Amino acid sequence: MADGQQTFDSGHGDAIHDVQMDFYGKRMASASSDRLVKIFALVGESQQHVADLAGHEGPVWQVSWAHPKFGTLLASCSFDHRVIIWKEVQEGAWSQAYQTPDNLHTSSVNSVCWAPPELGLMLACGSSDSTISILSHQQDGSWHTTKIGTEEPAHAVGVTAVSWAPAVPPGALVSAQHPGEPVRRLASCGCDNLIKIWTYDPASGQWVMEGSPLAKHADWVRDVAWAPNLGLPMNTIASAGQDGKAYVWTEKPGGSWEAVLLRDFGVPVWRVSWSTTGNILAVSDANNTVTLWKEAVDGQWQCIG
Repeated sequence: MADGQQTFDSGHGDAIHDVQMDFYGKRMASASSDRLVKIFALVGESQQHVADLAGHEGPVWQVSWAHPKFGTLLASCSFDHRVIIWKEVQEGAWSQAYQTPDNLHTSSVNSVCWAPPELGLMLACGSSDSTISILSHQQDGSWHTTKIGTEEPAHAVGVTAVSWAPAVPPGALVSAQHPGEPVRRLASCGCDNLIKIWTYDPASGQWVMEGSPLAKHADWVRDVAWAPNLGLPMNTIASAGQDGKAYVWTEKPGGSWEAVLLRDFGVPVWRVSWSTTGNILAVSDANNTVTLWKEAVDGQWQCIG
């Protein structure tokens, strides 16, 4: 691909809301308002339609591939209040491995995100009903669910996105110390203009909010993405807002977070996504534009494409 970009006809009958590559970059899943998830095989510069996954009864907002150590699994979430976990049972043939019960969420499920594989097969789901559910696969094949927001809303009016922290603590790969237990932390954002950080408390079996919410956006926070740290000594989060702004947040000693404004795009910013190494950030906005950003040696973020 000389220009680094390709387009093709997906075959969807309505708007496409999400597209995700698998771990190896050989499969692609797309989510659409036509209620379908489509699977494509990527071979060189060509795309081959492999399967249509039909099970949702409303627009499908997002898809997320599980780590391949758990097999070929894909999660999807929809306006129909449900999350479906799909499994490839043989090449090109998919079935539903799990579907959330009707009473788990009472409104649209807007975001799904698999946990780092060190934590096991675990999925976070953010909903317009102001709650976050955490689905954990058990040894007997069942799924155990915990909820954030059953007493106080996780986000008033609704949760728009969820993103897991790396399981390896910051600095573990550049420190002589044993990394210890994998970290269970989660970032979420919502229609209350806030970002919140959640930590799992093994003693109580509950998720608790760390400190105070991160407040910079003046409108809905559309997306949040925790950067892979590869063991480097920092935690970094990116956020995208309806207010047209994108921020990069860095955790400071003591647990506080410092925000740097990436840019005021002047139009809503829909999504933020980190490269595998965590050093390049992709930002998509309502002008149908994707920009790439990288931090310079002086700590300033520069647009590189």
